[in-house]
Amino acid sequence: MFTRFLLTGGVAALVNIISRIFFNLFFTYSLSIFLAYIFGVLTAYFLNKKYVFTESGERQATEFVRFNLVNIFSLIFILLISNGLSNYIFPLLGFNFFPNDVAHIIGVLSTAISSYFLHKFFTFRMHNE
Repeated sequence: MFTRFLLTGGVAALVNIISRIFFNLFFTYSLSIFLAYIFGVLTAYFLNKKYVFTESGERQATEFVRFNLVNIFSLIFILLISNGLSNYIFPLLGFNFFPNDVAHIIGVLSTAISSYFLHKFFTFRMHNE
């Protein structure tokens, strides 16, 4: 199950990162991360529902609310990591190889394990658990 979660998460992360690059053509870095995150979350929810957590006993509306609650915390963490790296850590280190992209990728990947367990035991938990 964790492998499927990582694969679907990888697709959602790719949607997130590519859409952030697109949005960054028109908006600030932070707003682009936020907007891209919406696309990534929607992709992640539907892929997880279809391929990973297929036997949840909860109503879809309940799951979607829980999914978004988990992802609000993840978004805050991703924003802190991405902005912290690109605005503070990378300049201190002299790192200038696509710093916004690298920071965003690290930020997105940093939530993989915690998200799996939160979704398994909170979002898509079996109704009788």
